[in-house]
Amino acid sequence: MKIAVVHDYFTQIGGAEQVAAALMQMLPGAALHATVSLPECVPAGLAGVPVTTSWMQKLPGMRDYYRFYFLLYPLAVPSLDLSGYDLVLSSSSGYAKGVHTNRDAIHVCYCHTPMRWAWNFESYSAREEMGAAKQLLLSHLIRGLRHWDVGASRQPDHFIANSQTVAARILRVYGRFAEVIYPPIDLGRFRPSQEQKDYYIVLARLVSYKRIDLAVEACTMLGRRLLVIGDGPDRARLKAKAGPTVSFLGRLSDGEVEYYAARCRALIFPGEEDFGMAPLEIAAAGRPTIAYRGGGAVETVVDGVTGIFFDRQDPGDLADAITRFERIEWSPAVLRHHAEKFGADVFQAKLCAFLGKVGAPVPQTAFHPFNEIPRTAVASLALAPVQEGITA
Repeated sequence: MKIAVVHDYFTQIGGAEQVAAALMQMLPGAALHATVSLPECVPAGLAGVPVTTSWMQKLPGMRDYYRFYFLLYPLAVPSLDLSGYDLVLSSSSGYAKGVHTNRDAIHVCYCHTPMRWAWNFESYSAREEMGAAKQLLLSHLIRGLRHWDVGASRQPDHFIANSQTVAARILRVYGRFAEVIYPPIDLGRFRPSQEQKDYYIVLARLVSYKRIDLAVEACTMLGRRLLVIGDGPDRARLKAKAGPTVSFLGRLSDGEVEYYAARCRALIFPGEEDFGMAPLEIAAAGRPTIAYRGGGAVETVVDGVTGIFFDRQDPGDLADAITRFERIEWSPAVLRHHAEKFGADVFQAKLCAFLGKVGAPVPQTAFHPFNEIPRTAVASLALAPVQEGITA
């Protein structure tokens, strides 16, 4: 059986890229395709793996302006030659699901979310504070992109969603049902520490929809020490809101991220994410999460056991949650055990079972343990260039 993995684009390193790497590591004979691949944005787990790209790879200024080419990706995806493949696995939060395959091939889309910047354009444009003319122009273009996206959603034979939240979106937007298989957490990256320190952390790309402003304002209000790990276009705005107890550490090495994660009081996770690996990675380090009650966090954080929730995206509501959090004792062993339920062995088993169910059995010999995958060069969701929305 000839297998291809198709990823939207390697223009950042985040959760979706880690899933693409996991698929390739588990299927070492598969061919990897993407519309664009910037070498510095390919996860270390894909080091040495050739990536077949589209004609977009040669466009001028791709490294700096890939976001502004957003209308070209729908034209580039069909140009990827997938003839001769029996199984195509697309890893998509945007365009890869629209690839054309042979009539007899089985196409399974692992969907990280329906195209966020198209279907949530109103929220994006409000946060980016666009001018009226720009917003009007983009709104017309986005309508066309939505039409293409719905058409592209008919290409896969089967959908897998990374969370119940995303499965509900797929049903609402595309009218398609999706099996839920949670993405794999690299449990070997994080370990609990006996040493605990008095600070909270944020581990994220600094883009507006992640609502890091709530963490900055709440910790400033309470005088709590907050370490913001990650970078992005929202950094200057966030620093303007920050008091003296908030530090912006930027992009850090793996070792530095693991050090701070294992010793923090908690991760603050204030945005509404599709899934959000960070709370589980922090749990693997034996530390809890203070999360907004929305999106994938409601599936990965157990209230009062592995973290607590706040219900309104308001600095005061988050500050109240931090105060409540500090009255609770947390068990690193319980947190670690919870994270292990999302390990790569679970992901492998469920993916194998699903492929067998849809008539695409993959020999077990094609898979090998996740602990053989090279450690990622950067922390997922925090240490990469930004590819969120079309205007960032």
